[in-house]
Amino acid sequence: MIDRLKSFLLGNPESAPREFGDLQVAVVALLIRAATSDARFGEDERETIRRIAADSFGLTPEAVLSLVKEAEGEEAETLDLHRWTQAIKRAYSEEERVGVIEKMWEVVYADGVLDDYEANLLRRIAGLIYVPDRESGQARQRVIARLGIPPRKQG
Repeated sequence: MIDRLKSFLLGNPESAPREFGDLQVAVVALLIRAATSDARFGEDERETIRRIAADSFGLTPEAVLSLVKEAEGEEAETLDLHRWTQAIKRAYSEEERVGVIEKMWEVVYADGVLDDYEANLLRRIAGLIYVPDRESGQARQRVIARLGIPPRKQG
């Protein structure tokens, strides 16, 4: 019973050594969660996640694929956002946390449309990593402008 509770709260113990650190997996897992929250995980979102991971962590294309695979496995096994958001809160400054939210906006807008589930998830994660609504909204507007998304598709 105690082992089950530990597994639920802390996640399953790793059977194999992890290739990437908690922070890298946390960021990419949250990007994947954002991409899959609308039940559509298309190639545009996948490519955006790969590009963000490569740029954020200075990884080779092969390392990016390994990181995404590891993060996908963890994302599929984890319902709770707590472990990932805690890793980000501990490691990142406020400016870097805003950067994570901006990257998440980039992923949800990769297909050009914001779904209500995606918007809700972004609000929750912003709150969990202490990014004020105003900062999250500004990050969203930067992404919309950068991607050239028309107003009617913003959600």
